[in-house]
Amino acid sequence: MTPGKTYLSSEEIRPLAERSDLMGLWLIVHCWGVIALSVALFAVWPNPLTFLVAIVLIGSRQLGLAILMHEAAHNALFRTRRINEFIGEWLCGRPILAELASYRHYHLTHHRHTQSDKDPDLPLSAKFPTSHASLRRKFIRDLTGQTGVKQLLAQIAMSVRLAGDDDAIEAATQDAAQAFKARDLWKSFPVFIGVMAVMGLTGQWWYGLAFWLLPYLTWFQLVLRIRNIAEHGATEQSDNPLQNVRTTLAGPLARALVAPYYVNYHLEHHLVMHIPCWQLPKMHALLCRKGLDAKMRISAGYRSALGEAGW
Repeated sequence: MTPGKTYLSSEEIRPLAERSDLMGLWLIVHCWGVIALSVALFAVWPNPLTFLVAIVLIGSRQLGLAILMHEAAHNALFRTRRINEFIGEWLCGRPILAELASYRHYHLTHHRHTQSDKDPDLPLSAKFPTSHASLRRKFIRDLTGQTGVKQLLAQIAMSVRLAGDDDAIEAATQDAAQAFKARDLWKSFPVFIGVMAVMGLTGQWWYGLAFWLLPYLTWFQLVLRIRNIAEHGATEQSDNPLQNVRTTLAGPLARALVAPYYVNYHLEHHLVMHIPCWQLPKMHALLCRKGLDAKMRISAGYRSALGEAGW
């Protein structure tokens, strides 16, 4: 049974679960629009500040693409299944070297076994809380590109080593560190490089390196880690759906930089996973009106969530 039906009736869930092709299109246009405008910002006013702003905004929208692929994995991005699959794969997953089908398989296993020994994401959350020094080292590795380069090289090596071996690929992508990554990298690299090429052709030759590869290797890795920590880090390892996952309240700045497309409402998502992301604030408000907020694991912000994890 859907965990949310313990707290919400079918009549309450049904309107929240309505999907929309128009809203899905808006989310895609918004995400890629922010990326384009970030590059344009630097092109019009080229200086170190606008360069840094572009890197941060684009890295956050690369996380946004991952989140929208996640929506597609739950068949919640578009109402029309064919559009959901195509856009989720080629405009969300492949541009960030991810793959919809393998991610869906892995991620639905996470939902079935959240914070249990069978949860494939447990290695990501079980290490928290940790020390402030450990988190600082992780964040430095992310921002300096060490994490991104290491994972990219590992992904390339995995793709070459396992080429054509479907059983080995399946086993490899059950690893939490690789589940987000494309199995058939040869399909994703042309899309990734294609984005870089478009940036270079519409601006300076080096724009693709600066405004797609660099954010991917740095800010994207940081916010991806922050997302993972906030969602399940330092939560209960139990079957209590109100305590084994966290919702983190986010203001406009946090939504722009680290929590795009309502990803912060993760507890609500786990209660009813097929509700579209843009409906999650309504679901949160409904649960609070029922007085459940006192029982839910809710952090006042990302600083608070990271504090619980050891920051």
